Amino acid sequence: MTSDCQELPTPSAVQLPMLGLTHGKRSPVTCHLKCDSQCARPEPNASTEPTFAEVAGRQLTRRAMLVGGSALAAAAALPAVWPQQAAAHPKPGHPDHPGHGPLAFTPIGPVGAEVDLLTVPNGYQWTPILRWGDPLFANSPAFDPSRPNARAQQLQFGYNNDYLDILVDPRGRTGLLCCNHEYTNRNIMFPPTTTAEQEAEVLKALMAAHGFSVVELERRATKQPWRYVRGGRRNRRFTANTPFRLTGPAAGSKLVTTAADPSGRTALGTFGNCSGGTTPWGTILSGEENFNGYFVADPAARGSKRYGLTNTPSVYGWEQVDPRFDATKPGYANEPHRFGYIVEIDPYDPSSTPRKHTAMGRFKHEGANIRVDNDGTVAAYMGDDERFDYLYKFVAKRKHRPGKSAEARRHNLQLLTEGDLYVARFSGTQRPDGANLGRGVWLPLVLDGRSQVPGMSVEEVLVFTREAADAVKATPMDRCEDVQPHPKSGKVYVACTNNTQRGTAGKPGADAANPRPTSTQPTGSTNKDGHVIEITEHRNRAGATTFSWNILLLWGDPTDEKVRTYFAGWDGPVAPISCPDNLAFDSVGNLWVATDGAPSTIEKADGLFKVPLEGRQRGHVQQFLAVPTDAETCGPVVHDTDDSVFVAVQHPGEDGSWAEQRSYFPDFVPAGHRPRKGAWRGPRPTVVQVTRQRRSR
Repeated sequence: MTSDCQELPTPSAVQLPMLGLTHGKRSPVTCHLKCDSQCARPEPNASTEPTFAEVAGRQLTRRAMLVGGSALAAAAALPAVWPQQAAAHPKPGHPDHPGHGPLAFTPIGPVGAEVDLLTVPNGYQWTPILRWGDPLFANSPAFDPSRPNARAQQLQFGYNNDYLDILVDPRGRTGLLCCNHEYTNRNIMFPPTTTAEQEAEVLKALMAAHGFSVVELERRATKQPWRYVRGGRRNRRFTANTPFRLTGPAAGSKLVTTAADPSGRTALGTFGNCSGGTTPWGTILSGEENFNGYFVADPAARGSKRYGLTNTPSVYGWEQVDPRFDATKPGYANEPHRFGYIVEIDPYDPSSTPRKHTAMGRFKHEGANIRVDNDGTVAAYMGDDERFDYLYKFVAKRKHRPGKSAEARRHNLQLLTEGDLYVARFSGTQRPDGANLGRGVWLPLVLDGRSQVPGMSVEEVLVFTREAADAVKATPMDRCEDVQPHPKSGKVYVACTNNTQRGTAGKPGADAANPRPTSTQPTGSTNKDGHVIEITEHRNRAGATTFSWNILLLWGDPTDEKVRTYFAGWDGPVAPISCPDNLAFDSVGNLWVATDGAPSTIEKADGLFKVPLEGRQRGHVQQFLAVPTDAETCGPVVHDTDDSVFVAVQHPGEDGSWAEQRSYFPDFVPAGHRPRKGAWRGPRPTVVQVTRQRRSR
């Protein structure tokens, strides 16, 4: 995920250990390491098309007229009331109870950004499953960050866990944890180097800390905490050097060949991986997002400006130990073209080769999530996480084959290698009764194996997808992050994290460019808190080329008079929430939202929130947990029928340094911050499980 860092300075690599920032401001460390501070640079999209916020602003104005303006006004004036008392346990599945569903809980109140704890509701407990550096294999060295070692890191759990899924085997006692590792922060991972040899080893260790992990799990019984299996048969690590096979029309084209791979069919490594998805056929998808910060490139080369590539030293300095990261060198100009794809990993086959699917387009993928229609049509929904970029859909050429036979699985493993690629355009057309707030169309970029963009070949569309979407005049969006089809209704939910450039100098303001109808922010009408869009495909078909939409939620603190909020018509108290990022659903169809943006937006810790989508509770935002100092909530996974919620706690204590760590999570006992025996004094990104506490007999 990428925080919007426009208000903050862009640090150099040398400055990072000396920032000394105070709580309450989003760290420029995050922005520098994740995306090369792209938010502090001019937007790579210069499209003059009406933005989604312009369309949404008109639609909200229309909605306010239809309902007399009461819903938005009421939401903006809500008092700060947080239910802290023990709640009566509601009947599972009842849509009119705030805790409906198997996972009943009393919502927690807002947690301050300085609290270095993982906060969960009364009656629940949390347990670490895996932490950065935990040994995964029988021959894995023990965790020792004082001595960086690339080989050791290849055999250990990676850094900054992001996308997460827990795949439970049929008997419920074993399973797989699948998690990607988005980026690294050497300043709190390893001590400063003093020799060239030490520096080279640190750089190689950082390459090994990126990528993906598949780790076996086991437990004594259902509804009990999991523990990971060191040396599990299916355990794997994928790093910045793991071979990936390119698939689809662009594989083998001259646009992706390099001196090291003249065939253009094998790309080394994956990094900058953000969110993802799990397919119905049991594979894991992961999105390569901010790949631009890993390369030195010719700024005049095609695509460099549109994808944020520059000829300055890269964020990570990998060009010092591997020439392919300097795309200005002969033979490596196309290396950046081999990143920015959806990767597919088969966690059940330890011998399988992971793949990058060019048919799904190249951009800053947040992730991809699959919907399968009753007729077998397969659609993947994807967002490009950058200000003013786009929302995409891929429809597979072949139909999904149900069943668990080997033949069906072989067939389904090819579904994402061929198909049609679309990008969204939103409009303000609606029915006279206002039931649908908008209309939209999926504009084809590739259809039936042919380019639909004048002057661009299929290979060019798939390698320079942003340029193709510009050409067909797609709608610029406010940073589409997770895009999730609902497992029951088929509706599609789009998390637009924020866009702090709305209303700033030279940028459109609230009336034209922001979903909120009004704003009194001193810097203009910026969408600093984000929103969630609800999309209904025409006739509810995955392969539809038109859709209707409405704004489901306008995030923010409803007690802040400067911010206009809307919570799907809910007019009671809600938890303050800002910057939606990852989305998930529970067994009864509630939406769960993980946030990334606090404390700079609402001065509270990021967390995980439940939002009912049906009944009188629709839009009632309730906070389930809050993450520690500096951390971001990633994942999440909700196994409510198993009394479990999982989150990946990313970058805790990120504003520290090797000499002065800011966070004690998770190796210190919270009370008094007293170290456990053998505990390390630095923060460790960690996958945690939250379970209901069991009464002792």
